[in-house]
Amino acid sequence: MSVLRSWDQACSELSGRDSIMAALIAQHRGDRLRGSGEGFQTLVNAIVGQQISVAAAAGTWERLWRAYPRFRAEDFLASTPESLRALGLSRRKAEYIIGIARAVHTGELNPAAWESMGDEEIRGDLMRLRGIGRWTADMVLIFYLHRPDVLPIGDLGLVNAAIRLYANGSETGAPLRARQNWLLDHAERWRPWRTVATWFIWRDLDAEPVVY
Repeated sequence: MSVLRSWDQACSELSGRDSIMAALIAQHRGDRLRGSGEGFQTLVNAIVGQQISVAAAAGTWERLWRAYPRFRAEDFLASTPESLRALGLSRRKAEYIIGIARAVHTGELNPAAWESMGDEEIRGDLMRLRGIGRWTADMVLIFYLHRPDVLPIGDLGLVNAAIRLYANGSETGAPLRARQNWLLDHAERWRPWRTVATWFIWRDLDAEPVVY
């Protein structure tokens, strides 16, 4: 199920049960979730964005798109970690991207198969590969597959922004696991639209909508 087909319904239901979310939705009414439209590109975008801000990743994304305008897995197979590092990637991220390109090219990883798979099954398929953890898998679920009920608790920006919005920052100094558990509990009110709630909190954080 693509949440884009139910976006207005999700916004209406979230607004009806959460006054803070209602204000965020009203503020960004003209915006909605979008992605690159390609599974491999979404993965590469997410690898680039691991553990850095969207703003910090933007320059690297732009250089990659210029160097690989078709952005196909086979185009990256001839790359070396050194050539990707010259575009602004760390050696580790460069190695991850080449490995993912190889997996897509050989069919070990098949984005077309994800449409018929459940969220946890997709996470397992992705997390077999080096460099892909739960956060990266969640970015694929949100931005490529547009699954409706994904809560990426590995996203520190989301966790802290939710605490700021809903707990007046009272949990900010708590250990990360405690903050994540707080968000898991709090986000139960957003089911089955946790992707949409997440997106509007992200939208409140960034001057431009997040796109992977």
